[in-house]
Amino acid sequence: DDPGSGNLITFSQFIFIALEGFIFTSKFGTQKPRIGLWDYGILVSMFFIANLCNNYAFNFNIPMPLHMIFRAGSLIANMIMGIVILKKKYAFSKYLSVFMISAGIVICTFVSGQDVVRIVLLTVALFVSARMGIYQEVLYAKYGKHPREALFYTHLLPLPGFLIWYQSIVEHAGFLAQSEPFAIPILGFGLPKLYIYLICNVLTQYICINSVYVLTTECSSLTVTLVVTLRKFVSLLFSIIYFKNDFTLLHWTGTLLVFVGTLIFTEIVSKIINSIRESSKNSLYS
Repeated sequence: DDPGSGNLITFSQFIFIALEGFIFTSKFGTQKPRIGLWDYGILVSMFFIANLCNNYAFNFNIPMPLHMIFRAGSLIANMIMGIVILKKKYAFSKYLSVFMISAGIVICTFVSGQDVVRIVLLTVALFVSARMGIYQEVLYAKYGKHPREALFYTHLLPLPGFLIWYQSIVEHAGFLAQSEPFAIPILGFGLPKLYIYLICNVLTQYICINSVYVLTTECSSLTVTLVVTLRKFVSLLFSIIYFKNDFTLLHWTGTLLVFVGTLIFTEIVSKIINSIRESSKNSLYS
């Protein structure tokens, strides 16, 4: 309905989560942060850049399925960052999976016929998000696990930055206000349909991002990436079926390469098999 509304949507999400955190996490500013504000500043910069790149990609009318497939390549970015920054080494299966994921993304991108600017935006967002995940891991190891606090400050500190897109936010807020009204029987009044969509988006994003931040304190950045990637796969299927987005055989081939590569990378199949074997042995001996 409004491809350019990305900044408005992101701003609405940020201000809602920041307000909720100000009330319940910082206790109206009386609770001091456990992680340094300078560290949060670096984290916020990466978070802000990744969100804006993704939003600008939508300004170019990038298809939602391609956007999801491309972002599913975050495992590649995570791996590269791990090699460069943390000096990690990986088995051959990891490199194979990265090749499969890369090939899948290239196929889907080629079939969708996207220009260079859109791909650059998505690539920047991909690597910045991966770097942010590793940085979060480092911060939690240094200061301890404080997911609610991190959620609050990463949404509070970027708010002044939205002044740059003030005109865009106001313009698209006006566009949403002109959408057809939708009656709310229980409350006895109506709201523009697109405002209701915006409210639903903000609430579901709050549930999602809150869950992800809790997950980052319990698992490695790689495991978090896997969980989010699988969630994207469900979103992709929903996008294709419900919104009837174009999806050819080559799209499916690329998608299959991406998600099979993801499964190989995380060794989830071998872990499940080993778990079954262990349970079989235990039941045999008992």
